[in-house]
Amino acid sequence: MAGFNITVAGDSAINLEFGNVISEKTNGIIRAAAQTLEADPINGVIELVPTFCSLMVVYNPCVVGYDELTSQVRGKLRGLVATTGGIHRVVKIPVCYGGDFGPDLGDVAEHAGMSAEEVIAIHSGHDYLIDMLGFLPGFAYLGGLDERLHTPRLATPRTRIEPGAVGIGGAQTGIYPLASPGGWRIIGRTPVRPYDPDRESPILYAAGDYLRFVPITPQEFSLIETQVESGTYECEIVKGRATTPIQAGTAGERSEGCEASERNASERAAAPQVDAVPQANQEEEDKDALWV
Repeated sequence: MAGFNITVAGDSAINLEFGNVISEKTNGIIRAAAQTLEADPINGVIELVPTFCSLMVVYNPCVVGYDELTSQVRGKLRGLVATTGGIHRVVKIPVCYGGDFGPDLGDVAEHAGMSAEEVIAIHSGHDYLIDMLGFLPGFAYLGGLDERLHTPRLATPRTRIEPGAVGIGGAQTGIYPLASPGGWRIIGRTPVRPYDPDRESPILYAAGDYLRFVPITPQEFSLIETQVESGTYECEIVKGRATTPIQAGTAGERSEGCEASERNASERAAAPQVDAVPQANQEEEDKDALWV
């Protein structure tokens, strides 16, 4: 059974805090809580926003008050069990590594003391859990980057990162869905659009899904890019042994602490604690975990 604390997040949201260490177990609890509240919705709740270690519940205070909301949340989540194991959605993301697509691949390889080919093999050889979405629409914070590839961010961030750029920043890896400034080491680029406002489902994936990077050649990049532009390319989504397509064109436990990580995801205000449970030993916080 999963316990949690409730804190106030402004005048129209609360945070359900399930721990202070980023892990697949915590992620599974948060997913289970979100699924429970989606399946049995509370009148007045507008949105559920999963983060590394908490679930934000956004509500209309003119429809449901704080006391009633927290009482219903506690009742609906009583006996909550983490969603773990089983079949996961794995979204395959084609990536062209190195060259003009990944100008920092050599730096990452040098820092790791290995070849660029080894970096590519390691980076693309793992399915990454999407802990949360944030920073930009469709920007996925991924768990599980191999420790050998952990690389410091650039001392001076770039003023523009191209859409689809795949980078490494510290202990994290991810995709820039839109053009943006950024300080992550860019090792490749995908022609797929993680975020497209003209698509029926603007974001290709959700928190709790997994991403798998699939190396492609520059020629394959150009071909897929053309298909994306025409709306004919479909990302492959794997569920166990079954695969289904999704339109992609237009029309382990880690040591980062969560408190600092989520400070940018949702501002917190002081509030009485309810459903308090003993917390795990506080891990050392990665104070810029959400900076890109």
